[in-house]
Amino acid sequence: QVQLVESGGGLVQTGGSLRLSCAASGHPLSSHVMAWFLQAPGKERELVGYMIWSGGRTYHADSVKGRFTLSRDIAKNTMYLQMNSLKPEDTAVYYCACRRYSSGTYYTPVDYDYWGQGTQVTVSS
Repeated sequence: QVQLVESGGGLVQTGGSLRLSCAASGHPLSSHVMAWFLQAPGKERELVGYMIWSGGRTYHADSVKGRFTLSRDIAKNTMYLQMNSLKPEDTAVYYCACRRYSSGTYYTPVDYDYWGQGTQVTVSS
């Protein structure tokens, strides 16, 4: 069982930056994949990016490439989402998710077993 706790959300102006954190506990992450998803009001949850914890390889969705960056602190068992050049359309609840590493895909919410409670990001115009 993996417990995930997000933090770092808030209100920011267009063009600003935020850094979200996802602290994991309950199980070593060495055999896991960690991801960030967002869910805007009235829309489905969608992938922002994922990280294969062993080795740190990352994938970023096209919509955030060049603006958002996934990173990690292995000692703290924490993943980060650095968000720059924020736009009003980035307004959403951001969720951290986790699953064991295996063959298969990592792109949709159903691919993940563990979820955090979410953190609200609001970008004002």
